[in-house]
Amino acid sequence: MGVPGVDVITWGPERARAGPWRGDRQVAYLAPLADAPVPSAAFVHRCLEQLAARGYERVVTAALSPAESHGFLAAGFEVREQLHLLAHDLRRIPEAGDPVPIRRATRGEAEAVLAVDHAAFPPFWRLDAGGLADALRATPAVRWRVADRADRSGVIGYAITGRAGRRGYLQRLAVHPDDGGHGVGTMLVVDGLRWLKRWRVDQVVVNTQFENARALGLYERLGFRRQPLGLSVLSAGIP
Repeated sequence: MGVPGVDVITWGPERARAGPWRGDRQVAYLAPLADAPVPSAAFVHRCLEQLAARGYERVVTAALSPAESHGFLAAGFEVREQLHLLAHDLRRIPEAGDPVPIRRATRGEAEAVLAVDHAAFPPFWRLDAGGLADALRATPAVRWRVADRADRSGVIGYAITGRAGRRGYLQRLAVHPDDGGHGVGTMLVVDGLRWLKRWRVDQVVVNTQFENARALGLYERLGFRRQPLGLSVLSAGIP
């Protein structure tokens, strides 16, 4: 699954992935790499210069921690969205029913998965092909599962769970609104938690929008706990 226009901007040890936001050639997406130092304001300014040279007019960041946000805010970025950050210690994983078949996803199902994603999220948060590819390669190990209708007539939900060392990430979860309320989201999350526990992961984190009460309720029912410091998506115009 190729991602046209996406590359890594490097300045000394600092690195960030950059490319078009949701396929928009006027809005760039900028995401610091997890294994790189926290971005400095000088590095962020350098990124803006490179993105301006490519014709972008605005920049939107990945979801950033307060420490990651500091250099961006110093470079003139502002908060666009705020997110809850939740964590699970995997000591106790709840049981889940088996309402529909769940299986490994294939690259050829990207279009069906994105259709579910677009139905489940408002426009700002919807993934395109590039965003889906980024989620699938954001961590060294990944588990991508889809839920089918009982008659296997189509995909109704999916989850991407990542693992980096002893830390886990619930990268993405979406269930089609027409099929919500039947335990599909619970089944997909629990599947990912069990996978992470088998690999002796110590903690898994997930984020969700402040206004997404349904997702927040699901995660807290499954044992996730809100963290005192949340995440922020930042944005800025390019001079």
